[in-house]
Amino acid sequence: MDRLTKFRRYIHSNPDLSGKEGPTAERILSAVKDFPPGRIIQKVGGEGLMLVYEGKEPGPNIMFRCELDALPIQEKNNIPHVSGRKGVAHLCGHDGHMTILLGLAQKLYNNKKRKGKTILLFQPEEETGQGAEKVVNDPQFNNQAPDYAFAIHNLPGFPLHSVILSPEGFASASQGMVIRLHGKTSHAGEPDKGINPSMAVSEIIRELQTMSMQGQLFKDFVLITIIHVLVGEIAFGTSPGEAVVRATLRSYRDDDMRMLTSRAEQFVEQIAKQYNLQFDISYTEVFPATKNHPRMVKIVEQSAEKLDLEILELTEPMRWSEDFGHFTNLLPGALIGLGSGNDQPDLHNPDFDFPDELIGTGADLFYEIYLNIIDQHK
Repeated sequence: MDRLTKFRRYIHSNPDLSGKEGPTAERILSAVKDFPPGRIIQKVGGEGLMLVYEGKEPGPNIMFRCELDALPIQEKNNIPHVSGRKGVAHLCGHDGHMTILLGLAQKLYNNKKRKGKTILLFQPEEETGQGAEKVVNDPQFNNQAPDYAFAIHNLPGFPLHSVILSPEGFASASQGMVIRLHGKTSHAGEPDKGINPSMAVSEIIRELQTMSMQGQLFKDFVLITIIHVLVGEIAFGTSPGEAVVRATLRSYRDDDMRMLTSRAEQFVEQIAKQYNLQFDISYTEVFPATKNHPRMVKIVEQSAEKLDLEILELTEPMRWSEDFGHFTNLLPGALIGLGSGNDQPDLHNPDFDFPDELIGTGADLFYEIYLNIIDQHK
């Protein structure tokens, strides 16, 4: 365990951003040399990595996934292993999730009676919502044909080592909506000769925020958060002709996200026409809702009970998003919460640091899930 802890801290000190995780993947390959898999598959969905441990007997193909990327945030921790890269840090715990998967790799290597195929996926670009989609569209992933998929995410605010489950929805769908309005500049002393988008921006902001309060239109929770607005330029002699409104759309359900998106687009079109503006809408960081499979959740529950871990159930999905939903839309799986402490700083906070005590807990839980599935497989 000391070796895994050192590795986790080494990864924490050397973070890589989404889409640039190649060095982190190389560090994984170096660490796994003492318990090598049967197959190593590189450049999966970008900088992703798959380690495949094959059994001598037939059995199910089980995938366990973690994330490679760090966040574009300056760390503010006074620890020996603080991030060595300015403005980049593992403040979501992906360094810990990777190390858990390495702990599982060691357990699989030492079990010479393996069955089926176990795929350890070190996924790129989770933070931007692009990685999982790229992986599922990569023939290298599909060639491995996983039957089940599991992932762990540490959760501050829950008791350390507790296992947090949801029989269905675990994390929200979300997407960034970018609305661009195109009018016409004019002299600030003659605004009537231009087409100023300011009033349209005001109405769009008000309506988008009101829309998520119209509960009768949706089946469950929805939310629109305005995150950035830009109107014109800092030029006091000019009446603006361009504007951008950026908002995050969020929902517990994918069908509600489709409804929310459609209504938002219809309203933007209506307001643009009212003010004689051209417009375009684009989307970024698109995450589907992460929905767990009830049977997979039951397997996780049985495994946690065997390890005598405290089990808690979510009363509603987490409001943050996770692109693991791309996998659970394709095959039975579960995203598992692992409590990282009631007093732990929140995810994405500048003083977050993954608790090393969870490495063994996560690896043991993954391994018990593996044993549970192959024991049930006939």
